[in-house]
Amino acid sequence: MKNKTLHSTAYFVPAGKNPEDMFTWKKVDCEIRNRTGEIFFEMKKVEAPEAWSQLAIDIAASKYFRKLGVPKTEHETSVRQLVQRLVKAFSTAATSQKGYFATKKEVDTFVKELQYILLSQAGAFNSPVWFNAGLWESYKIVSPSEHFAWDEKKKKILPTKNAYERPQCSACFIQSVDDSIEGIFDLAKTEAKLFKYGSGTGSNFSSLRSRYEMTGAGGKSSGLISFLEVLDKGAGAIKSGGTTRRAAKMVVVDIDHPEVLDFIDWKMREEQKAHMLIAAGLSEDFEGEAYRTVSGQNANNSVRLDDAFMKAVEQNKPWKLKARKTGKTLRELPATEVWNKITKAAWTCADPGVQFHTTINKWHTCANTAPIHSSNPCSEYMFLDDSACNLASINLVKFLRTDGSFDFEAFIHTARTLFVAQEILVDYSSYPTQKIAQNSHDYRPLGLGFANLGSLLMRMGIAYDSDEGRAWAGAISSLMSGVAYMTSAEMARARGPFAGFKKNKTAMIKVMKMHEKAVSGVAWSHLPQGLEKAVKNLWKGVVYNGTKYGFRNAQSTVIAPTGTIGLLMDCDTTGIEPEFSLLKFKKLAGGGEVQIVNQSVRQSLETLQYSSEEIADILNFIEKNNSVVGAPHLRDEDLAVFDCANGAAGQRILSPESHVKMMAAVQPFISGAISKTVNLPSTATEEDIGGIYDLAWKLGIKAVAVYRDGSKQSQPLNRVMKTPQTTTVVPTAEFTMKCPDCGSDTVLTSGCYRCPNCGTTVGCS
Repeated sequence: MKNKTLHSTAYFVPAGKNPEDMFTWKKVDCEIRNRTGEIFFEMKKVEAPEAWSQLAIDIAASKYFRKLGVPKTEHETSVRQLVQRLVKAFSTAATSQKGYFATKKEVDTFVKELQYILLSQAGAFNSPVWFNAGLWESYKIVSPSEHFAWDEKKKKILPTKNAYERPQCSACFIQSVDDSIEGIFDLAKTEAKLFKYGSGTGSNFSSLRSRYEMTGAGGKSSGLISFLEVLDKGAGAIKSGGTTRRAAKMVVVDIDHPEVLDFIDWKMREEQKAHMLIAAGLSEDFEGEAYRTVSGQNANNSVRLDDAFMKAVEQNKPWKLKARKTGKTLRELPATEVWNKITKAAWTCADPGVQFHTTINKWHTCANTAPIHSSNPCSEYMFLDDSACNLASINLVKFLRTDGSFDFEAFIHTARTLFVAQEILVDYSSYPTQKIAQNSHDYRPLGLGFANLGSLLMRMGIAYDSDEGRAWAGAISSLMSGVAYMTSAEMARARGPFAGFKKNKTAMIKVMKMHEKAVSGVAWSHLPQGLEKAVKNLWKGVVYNGTKYGFRNAQSTVIAPTGTIGLLMDCDTTGIEPEFSLLKFKKLAGGGEVQIVNQSVRQSLETLQYSSEEIADILNFIEKNNSVVGAPHLRDEDLAVFDCANGAAGQRILSPESHVKMMAAVQPFISGAISKTVNLPSTATEEDIGGIYDLAWKLGIKAVAVYRDGSKQSQPLNRVMKTPQTTTVVPTAEFTMKCPDCGSDTVLTSGCYRCPNCGTTVGCS
């Protein structure tokens, strides 16, 4: 750290080279059809890099291309044009925000590296960046704004006038809730503004008085659930980004709230109403009349459990539900009774998920400011109330060399480049309230993460449920977070630490040392020689430089669901998830799709040194059977490599516990949390779900949700089993959750429903 300003290394792009010239380009026609065969979206002659799949180009064109106000063509027509828009925004912001780079040449080098990363699908920002960034810089598009942003000249937060000159770029928001009519409907207004520009938000509603308590005027309070129903309807009426996806929100309630039992049962009761309406003949689609009629369907619900409650369950002790204002005990009941309600509701309808309050705050870098009370919709961003986080994810498969080794040097450079870009976004962006804008400027939390872990492990010939697989996940996570925090300390030296650092220095350095200590828990014997020493030295540097210079950012990493951007990067798997199935559907140019064996399988077989003839036989078997059990030539010791989240009935499948163990391998190195839904078979019991929640708590995971196959009338897509004579869905489900835009079946992954046809995501940010 000799230089105060950042140094940009020309790693991917040689000096004087245009990154666009490093790619071969093609033009394809984009066509997305709905389930009735009608064209849902169409655009001719879309330009994209040769390596991009038809699906990735469809996602870019339909979701992220600007459709109005583009000079000459009216809409964007090329991935080249889309990425140019983004990097122009970063170039302008990096230049105007003094102190990051010493010269224009350094800025140019930085944005060229960023441009290469985006074009090569090695990384991607969260959706609001693709929606909104650069529209002013590239096209001078103007839209009225009611947002707030940091004014560098006046050194304070001011209202913005143009929504695209200071765009909303953060995907994740956490908002406080004031126990008043004004406060509740102020929240409704702010939520609407966030949904409009493609972001998600979460709130802990435990400050609201229950229906068992009095109002300030002496009457009975309307209660928690009544106001949640109002806000739920508001979210259901709004599509994020205008036309891009459903609103995403999280509702959290503390386990000692007087109405927590009603909250636990809320979605389950409402879904039971929907089931009756469906049985009476109404549409079973999530957007259909049955689900529109009931409440509670437009948010992910979580209960906030502290260690005191979990220990009360273990010891079969009573649990107290307390008044919000006075703290008086309003009801006392066995903790096991509350716990059983949670597991029954989750068994029935997959909600509520759980968040472990004590664990979350144990790893809190800014504990002297306030506790962490809530999260964003998919539970990966956990920080102060009235704060925001912009996300970026790294496509891990892009760092797998042809010889099967992992390119750590390129990974480190990519992580650093994306993290600097995310930091620049903080003061470039606007926010829906003055308080969120101020906290974003003062604390600057960021969410760098990764996608395609499951595919990476399979291609490397490593089982997801193995000590080796968990060692790789832990090592990559610790390296990524270490690079992010080291870069943050570097930026603190250049521009100063975040405003809240001084108050929280002791707490933050304590957490950094906890991350450093966790490095010793990785099974390094499974990993390349020299990596352990490099990562340990990296974390020593983080603690040393953070102590000396501070950090520019209060948080650095999360593991997000990567719903739509995962498709944009051609990821086979999202976030931390394993491979979903051995069979996938590949979109064809001009529309239509064909079922193929997952592309990770062939590379895995090559890594495991099967011959070309053996590989052909194995792939043919999988295509017919959706299983490796009984496949010719396949060695017994290699079977576990091909275990997926779903599989043919009676065949190999990853256990629910394996999902939790993978989360536990990654969590000690992540600032925030991990967006993850643990899939369970339809035969799972309420006790099985309780076991998953309990295991997650004991392993130090911050939050987890479950999904039991078949537990929703409107449910995600099951895998397909194909034989020469028939195509069978296993197990048979009467309904599948449909995409609200194109009507296709969706897949539940990393906490959100994702449409593999058009890229729409439901319930994630």
